[in-house]
Amino acid sequence: MTIQEAQDIIDKWINTTGVRYFNELTNMALLTEEVGEVARIIARQYGEQSFKSSDNDKNLADELADVLFVLICIANQTGVDLTDALQKNLEKKNLRDANRHLDNKKLRKE
Repeated sequence: MTIQEAQDIIDKWINTTGVRYFNELTNMALLTEEVGEVARIIARQYGEQSFKSSDNDKNLADELADVLFVLICIANQTGVDLTDALQKNLEKKNLRDANRHLDNKKLRKE
């Protein structure tokens, strides 16, 4: 599935099953909530926090997909073509960061 296909599929789902988009502020709050759920899993799986019994049904892939879903909703409702935006963002990074990370001594393996 391409990014554009995902935007189209989610738009169709929102306008049928979901009835309509939540407003942008609500979706921003939902995005923050979903990112928090990803952070919770990362902190427990890769960090130093231990899992609680309520964490047992949490799945990183599913939570990342929730983040992507809400992000696409925000893009759709604000008229952002994510394919175009990502291509332009990568071009910017390639120009700006062409040597930045290569020259960063902190990133080199000892």
